[in-house]
Amino acid sequence: MTDTADAPDAHHAAPAPEKTAHCSGPRAASAVAAGDGLRALRRRTTAVLVASQILGGLGVATGVALAAVLAEEVSGSEGLSGLASTSAVVGTALFSLPLATLMAARGRRPGLVLAYSAAALGGAVVVGAAAAGNFPLMLAGMAAFGAGSAANLQSRYAAADLADPDRRARAISTVVWAATIGAVLGPNIAAPAGDSVAALGLGIPVTAGPFLWCSGIFLLAALTVHLLLRPDPLLAARAREAGSAGAGDGEERSLRAGFTAVASSRPARLALATIAGSHTVMVSIMVMTPVDLGHHGIGIELIGLVISGHIAGMYAFSPVMGRLSDRLGRLAVIGLAVVLLGSAAGLAGTADGDHRQSAVGLFLLGLGWSAGLVSGSALLTDSVPQAARAAAQGLSDLTMNAAAGAGGALSGLVVARAGYGWLTALSASLLLPVTLLALHTALRRPSPVRAGDGADAPRGDAQRG
Repeated sequence: MTDTADAPDAHHAAPAPEKTAHCSGPRAASAVAAGDGLRALRRRTTAVLVASQILGGLGVATGVALAAVLAEEVSGSEGLSGLASTSAVVGTALFSLPLATLMAARGRRPGLVLAYSAAALGGAVVVGAAAAGNFPLMLAGMAAFGAGSAANLQSRYAAADLADPDRRARAISTVVWAATIGAVLGPNIAAPAGDSVAALGLGIPVTAGPFLWCSGIFLLAALTVHLLLRPDPLLAARAREAGSAGAGDGEERSLRAGFTAVASSRPARLALATIAGSHTVMVSIMVMTPVDLGHHGIGIELIGLVISGHIAGMYAFSPVMGRLSDRLGRLAVIGLAVVLLGSAAGLAGTADGDHRQSAVGLFLLGLGWSAGLVSGSALLTDSVPQAARAAAQGLSDLTMNAAAGAGGALSGLVVARAGYGWLTALSASLLLPVTLLALHTALRRPSPVRAGDGADAPRGDAQRG
């Protein structure tokens, strides 16, 4: 489909970009979105989101690297150490819907600022709880800390707000790729960050020190978004669509509208299943692979290399997945995600302590996650009306994190009772519903789901359940 909204409004003179680039509010958003400054606004928005994603990813990765270690120190129990990461995942899920509600009502900027600020507060609570030896308070802090991940996830949708339908997946993948920098740097700065805080003599444990740095990093991310993400991309996208289609501004943007939009669109249901399924399979296998390798006598250095390769697969190749999704269609890349994740489960589950085979399997697991997240996120954005997108996107993040949290919690029990091989097999079985939905969607459509299909198309199957 050809997107005609790129052209300036024939009835209005294009405003000077320098007069609107730093303004906020629907009126300024409408002015920029309707004029020649659209391309400049896209570049500016992407740059701000990439910067905030790097900062947010750095904060999340730094904290996650030491969460289990700090939890064991504070609780005095190895068995309780996993609750810290679980609390962060639960916090990410719990923040998803309130964040979506705020964004649906007021735009991306207030929501992202609130989430990063909550994560900063959570980091400070973790530090205080560690100094006081209060484990329940630490878990509460980790739940608020999870808001940083919620903000990072929502940033990918903010990148798609102003993108043309045939470039949405690439816009999403650019922001996802930016997380690579934080994911790589975070664990490496954890030790010096802890030492620097311990040197202040404040009674803060070395393993809690990095969380103080995380709070500062999240505050910087919030400040970056607050000052520079203007005009708001979601408000600008709504103004652009209203101006090009003559739509009013009174459409319902509640969470109920998001649920209804997903329930009434087959491609949207497929997108939701793809995002949640890919994330659950990835988390369930990834969290237990180091344990399985350790049981086979593999050292921490080799385990670290396996996980590093997995992280590289998750983030570094997301631009490739974005380009493929825009060029070949969303369904093609969803199919690729299923193949990659299934192959990864097979390789990892039959490695039997071979760290090289495990490394290949975990790398493919990261690639499959990237393919599923990018193509699924683009398809979801394609398949619901503009007014319901923020709510539907919040629903997708709630679903993916809740499912992955359950998968991660159950994975240890499966390995303890049945073994790692059974875990990978059960994880791979979660791909069956995605496969069936994809086949059903493909067979019911006259042509594959491509960029611009769905809610952006004037007609078609995307709006029929």
